[in-house]
Amino acid sequence: MDIILASSSPRRKELMKLIFDEFIIRPSEIEEDIPSAINYELAAEYLASKKANSVVKKSDELVIGCDTVVTVGNIILGKPHDCKECRKMLRLLSGRTHSVYTGVSIIFNGKEFCFTEKTDVKFRNISDEEIEEYMNTGEPFDKAGGYGIQGRGALFVQSICGDYFNVVGLPVSRLNYELKKIVL
Repeated sequence: MDIILASSSPRRKELMKLIFDEFIIRPSEIEEDIPSAINYELAAEYLASKKANSVVKKSDELVIGCDTVVTVGNIILGKPHDCKECRKMLRLLSGRTHSVYTGVSIIFNGKEFCFTEKTDVKFRNISDEEIEEYMNTGEPFDKAGGYGIQGRGALFVQSICGDYFNVVGLPVSRLNYELKKIVL
């Protein structure tokens, strides 16, 4: 059975190695647009499903699609497109608790199984100077919410409640648990 990860994320690739020794990377080319009618808590799962469904080729493949969104209240923070948007996101997160949702879609034997994992992250107060220094690293621009907890974004984290790997982009413990229920 071919195991397919519908993502080009180097972080997800590394985390998948905790579950599988061998798998195929088949990135999705979908537009990551979220319909306004979708509840913010299910937005990541919606995108994960779109990604997985867009790359499945054979019914005997095991396809895993993932997407991560950061929310403050009911506001979804995607990946910042420029410095202005990144600065705004990081100021919004400063001194507050936000939620990170990773949606996962597993397609196997013609059936789809989905779940969403939530982790709450609290940032300490961060200064405008710290935000500028962080943006100058280039790190925040390909990450939901404008930061990477596995990189220098960790310097802003005061506390975390939930799965650390979920914030990185793949809730490995929950994924492994769900896969065992589906494949066995």
